[in-house]
Amino acid sequence: MPRPTSPERQDRLAEIFAARDRSNMRPTIEAFLGVLAEHPDDPEVLYEVGGSYDTAGEEETAAGYYERAIDGGLAGDALRRCLLQYGSTLRNLGRFDDSLAVFARARAEFPESDSLRVFEAFTLHESGRSDAAVATLVELIADRLPTDELRRYEPALRGNAAYLAERDARH
Repeated sequence: MPRPTSPERQDRLAEIFAARDRSNMRPTIEAFLGVLAEHPDDPEVLYEVGGSYDTAGEEETAAGYYERAIDGGLAGDALRRCLLQYGSTLRNLGRFDDSLAVFARARAEFPESDSLRVFEAFTLHESGRSDAAVATLVELIADRLPTDELRRYEPALRGNAAYLAERDARH
């Protein structure tokens, strides 16, 4: 089991992340790779390297780093973020079943995560399962937007979401 990332290393990772330029990720990638050279088995460093490649549009490379981070014992909120990004990367690579498997694992481990539900819906939609995608988003709305107006229609929202989810399951 790897040792937890030191606070100093976490600060360094945060500095590199904060300085990134999404339109030119090469300096960020190089900076993270420099930290990785010093700490080759640190799952948080592996995750950040993967994320920088992902942002640069190099999904195949990113996927490998995400897998190494997960296999290396990434935990806590960093694991939640990594699973979300890995699932999205797999979707972008057209690996919909793999993406949905990652989201299923992530949602089991982090059932309260709204972002996981939203990004899972993207994969459902992209894989041709639009009914399931809409059902997921409507359930999220019913769960998280308790306005007076929506509360009035909550049974209808949940009923429609269940209908869509059931229709998806029949196909």
